[in-house]
Amino acid sequence: MNKNILPHPQQISEQFDMWVDEAIWGHRLYDEQTPWLTLLEFLGILQSQIEIGKGFIEEENQLNYLNYYYYPRLYLRNILFNNPYLEAISNESLNDDDCWQKWENHMIKSCGGINPIVDFSYLRERFSSFKDFVKIVHFLQTNAIEGDSNKRWTSKFVFPYGPDCLYSDLRVTGTNFSQDRRFFARTGELLYLMLCRSGKREELKTALINLGIVAEPDNKHQTSKWNRLVVMLQPESELKKDNARKSGNPPYLPYKELPEYTALAEDWLTILHYNLPDYDAIPHLVTLTGLHLIIYFLKRAKAILEITESPQFVLEIVAPKKTVVRDLASSSFLENNNLPRQAVENYIRSITTTLEWEQCKTSPNSFDDTRQLLKEKFAWDGGNSSSSDELLKQLCEQAISRHKQHIGKCHSSWSKEIGLASSRGSRRIRYAPTDSLLKTLVLCTVPHRLEFQNFLAKLAEKYGLIIGDRQATKFIETGEADREAFASNAERLEQRLASLGLLKRLSDACAYVQNPFAVKSV
Repeated sequence: MNKNILPHPQQISEQFDMWVDEAIWGHRLYDEQTPWLTLLEFLGILQSQIEIGKGFIEEENQLNYLNYYYYPRLYLRNILFNNPYLEAISNESLNDDDCWQKWENHMIKSCGGINPIVDFSYLRERFSSFKDFVKIVHFLQTNAIEGDSNKRWTSKFVFPYGPDCLYSDLRVTGTNFSQDRRFFARTGELLYLMLCRSGKREELKTALINLGIVAEPDNKHQTSKWNRLVVMLQPESELKKDNARKSGNPPYLPYKELPEYTALAEDWLTILHYNLPDYDAIPHLVTLTGLHLIIYFLKRAKAILEITESPQFVLEIVAPKKTVVRDLASSSFLENNNLPRQAVENYIRSITTTLEWEQCKTSPNSFDDTRQLLKEKFAWDGGNSSSSDELLKQLCEQAISRHKQHIGKCHSSWSKEIGLASSRGSRRIRYAPTDSLLKTLVLCTVPHRLEFQNFLAKLAEKYGLIIGDRQATKFIETGEADREAFASNAERLEQRLASLGLLKRLSDACAYVQNPFAVKSV
């Protein structure tokens, strides 16, 4: 057995109708958990672990045993996201006391999840007027993560200015609540485990504490001024650890070590070492999280398919008219999008090459033995076929159908979220980077300044991004595109970077990509 692949959890047969996606990628990657929500889940876990002295520490004999606690913060969430009367009351011709009283009466009747006593009176002592309170709430609502979405109020999140802004996705029914796994679906748990296993955990912990979004227990409520504003909206009881709840069953990340973990951590550290403010640094971390999860997702699929070449992404730098590069970018997207489904089928069918399968096929009780083998290997106890081969076919069909529901959508969903893919100006989705993604890539690949062609080469080497003609050799040699098409594609990128202030041309033959946060005289 491969020592890099960790044992499956003991309880899988009780909790899952099959164990296929999870065995390849872990439990779990989930398309509805965007990179932003993945980062928020991760930060809550890291803060919890720091508070018990285990930040980024995963013991050798305790791999995949992650347990943590989370804060509900129901007062904060009701105030920010379940508070439809606030603006109307503030606009009425009432004195300050009447505004407070009317608003509190409405909140007592309409707030959710708080039990047994609802009391918002503490806010009067913390704000000089009701209008000041309204301004603070409006500010935090404006900067909320996905605050303008149509998600329920229990699945909306304040920007992570500090440890007191972190909480879990919840399901609230009346005065009761429980942790929900729709938008905090454990992808943040996998991200935490990846960084634990990256070999960079101490550097990461120090850098994230310095950024102020997590903190040691003694300094928890004294981080940024914005975090202190969020503290003001919460009663003392909501800030105490005894108000926290324990997480459920631990996650499962199959691989003990991978170069993808280290590459992710190194890119995070590059951003964190620029000492940017949290509201500038965190969006870059979100983008990098999405990009590296996509690379992890596709690399693991290729490993199952025994393809040694790293994933490649043909990027179209959007042109006024359709180009051959656009077609190749669409084909590249479709090829990558199909890889995980192919991996699922290959993972299951690979059992037919084993001695166990041959023994089952030739045994007197072939069907029963095959069925038992499939249950042991894939935690699957279904099937009503009449032969071993039909049983295997039925498992493949059910596994692919299950895969398509969520994890099969991760590549497409995350690519759009981070600005890697788009259907703009076309009916087909293709790789076409946004300005924000390009900025992140410059920050992570350009130490001070870098000659433009070397920048393109570095993007191809680090991330598999194909933009210029030198990187597109295989497409040019096979006749799928000519050199001029990709050279023009690179020229459009050069113009884009120049318009963003990220590139300077010194002469007709010399253009440099510049990192504005690491300027060095030459």
